Amino acid sequence: MDVMLFRTLGLGDQTYLLTHEGKGVLVDPQRDIDRFLRAAAERDVDLRFVLETHLHNDYVSGGEQAALRTGAELVLPAAAAPSYRHTPAFHLEEINGGGLTIRPIHTPGHTPEHTSYLVLIDGEPVALFSGGSLLVASAGRPDLLGPERARSLARLQHGSLHRLAALPPGIALYPTHGEGSFCTVTGAGRLTSTIGAELKDNPMLAIEGPDELADTLLAAPMPIPAFYKFMGPANTLGVPPMPPARVAELDQPAQGSHVVDIRPRQVQARGMLPGSLGIELDDDFGSWTGWLLPYAKPITLVAEPGQDVAEAVTQLAQIGIDTVQGVVRNLGEAATQTYQLAALDAFVKMLIQPTAQLLDVRMPTEREQTRLAGAVERFLPDLLTQGTPGKLDPARPVLIACASGRRAAIAAGLLAREGYRPIALTGAGVPEVVASLRERNAA
Repeated sequence: MDVMLFRTLGLGDQTYLLTHEGKGVLVDPQRDIDRFLRAAAERDVDLRFVLETHLHNDYVSGGEQAALRTGAELVLPAAAAPSYRHTPAFHLEEINGGGLTIRPIHTPGHTPEHTSYLVLIDGEPVALFSGGSLLVASAGRPDLLGPERARSLARLQHGSLHRLAALPPGIALYPTHGEGSFCTVTGAGRLTSTIGAELKDNPMLAIEGPDELADTLLAAPMPIPAFYKFMGPANTLGVPPMPPARVAELDQPAQGSHVVDIRPRQVQARGMLPGSLGIELDDDFGSWTGWLLPYAKPITLVAEPGQDVAEAVTQLAQIGIDTVQGVVRNLGEAATQTYQLAALDAFVKMLIQPTAQLLDVRMPTEREQTRLAGAVERFLPDLLTQGTPGKLDPARPVLIACASGRRAAIAAGLLAREGYRPIALTGAGVPEVVASLRERNAA
């Protein structure tokens, strides 16, 4: 048996291809299925099953299209009841495929229908695909379907975790959600594990009762990306194939479109189109675009000459946004929206001035760990939903910090288009600022 792991870094998720004696099982595939099917073809694998552990909340699935392309049997939890043809997975009712056996295990908690899959080879259990249930040193979030159901799902998660933990300790554990995913309650660090290792090290398994686990899981809820509410319905009704990754070259933004600048932040700072949103192309580009813009509205990308936009289009398609109208590469004299970038030392020198004002755009759970006295605090997406804090004086420069510089640069673009004079900390974050200030005070 061999298990191939495919990371989707910006979403913090894993897709798996299990192969054994020429037969394959694909688990929780993202929408861009070509990379999975290519790997199967290169290994001369006959794909027998495509398994979905739940109706995903963080991306649109490629499961249906992968099954249609290959003739594999598409398996979903029976309670999911999607509108397209599939094999319903009932608790402990095994699905056989010539030496490979799939044993569904109902594990509600992350979602009500959530089902994990134990794979047996010649009758021996070898691998558990746990989706958003038992994770490495963590557990899947129970609050993504709304606060009204969160506690019930959290209590169900307790039984699901212990149901899986009762399996033989040597079974390999392959969760779908991992570090970087907003579907996990903590950053796990490792991607895969074993049942035995989780029994030893997973703090969620040390919590005795359902209510105690619910208290823990819901104690410090993380924000829910705005685009998540569209993922479940899309996966219930079915998702069309991926659009082409190539888009039209434009001289100017398409009329009525939102302009998203994907160039490096150093280039953005020197000049953007007025009113545009700067999100430098990186692994999480799609997530931030889906979070900050109205969902699935027309988009025009701004890119550097020669910059490949296929990755940007793919990341957007992974969350169901197929509305990229084209790309503009030459802004000319129209790029009048600017902001500044500052490295740590320069940033701290400006911060200690009497007239300095600081905007912290990290999420609340990050701020609880490290705070800067006097900072105005507003999580990045809230700058759009709640507006720029009134405490900030547009007549004075606004210093902006996050944890690494990524969100600070995006926020700087947002403030620049409102007429502020933003200066974004780049290459460092609030913890480094705090440490630098301590060193100055101690000197």
